[in-house]
Amino acid sequence: MAEQEYDAKWAKSVVEGEFDKAKELLKEPGKINELLASLQTKLSGLPKTAVTAFKNVPAMAEMVKCYITREYTKVSPKVVVSLVAAFIYLVKRKDLIPDSVPVVGLVDDIAVVGVAMAINESEIKEFIAWRDQNKPDEKLSLELPAEDGAQAAQA
Repeated sequence: MAEQEYDAKWAKSVVEGEFDKAKELLKEPGKINELLASLQTKLSGLPKTAVTAFKNVPAMAEMVKCYITREYTKVSPKVVVSLVAAFIYLVKRKDLIPDSVPVVGLVDDIAVVGVAMAINESEIKEFIAWRDQNKPDEKLSLELPAEDGAQAAQA
């Protein structure tokens, strides 16, 4: 078996490959909540060395949640689908390299998150600005593990 390259092209194809599943999940808010709960479990288990690579995932998840509850609809459904598709990969897909393998086990996940953030960067920034203005006292629903004894940076 040829060695897999986890580059942006590969990660984009992974996200796009999960679009149909993501569209179906978005029809059922309860299943989105289950996906986000599974995502929280995954984030909680991240090694401290990987936290920085996933720092925007809580804001991305919050954007999906606010879209589902109709609190925030100033985003294209395609953006939400792409974020949910990335989350599906993170929690549902069987990795070619298990996450438990130090360093290289998270490379594919980091690539997928990186692409999801990159292709939706402006929408994520707009959501964060909206959230900070409209929900300044509300805590994000997902958290990353603490880095160096302090709460990890969140977008």
